[in-house]
Amino acid sequence: MTDVEAAARRFIADVWNARREESAYELVAEDCPGLGGTGPEATLAWHRERRAAFPDLRYKIVDVVAAAERVAVHWRAAGTQAGQFGPVPPTGQVVSYSGATFLRFDAAGRIVEVWSCNELFQLLQQLGVEVLPPTGGFSGSGA
Repeated sequence: MTDVEAAARRFIADVWNARREESAYELVAEDCPGLGGTGPEATLAWHRERRAAFPDLRYKIVDVVAAAERVAVHWRAAGTQAGQFGPVPPTGQVVSYSGATFLRFDAAGRIVEVWSCNELFQLLQQLGVEVLPPTGGFSGSGA
């Protein structure tokens, strides 16, 4: 059985930080969902898009929990916005935010599922985006 924790750490070190795209072809299964498709190329598409906005983006692993075929990674990221990020034009602003990524591996030790959550609102606020609640209020019944 593959050491899934080591594979997850390699994924972050090689693909996320070192931009070793060839590692994605070794670590990501063909049926793993990504940006606009599946497999290593779809996974790389997301990272290419993020790196276009934050070319110096670096991830630091804060904590890792691994059990059976699953790994949870708490990470912290920092980088400078030098390119378009969604609707936000380049600001030159340095941002720092954290998140968690959950990976599931197949029997061959390849990633078949990636799910992430991060502090997107915090990142947008650091870029100077005003984040407002929706208008109209809440129409729930309350209890």
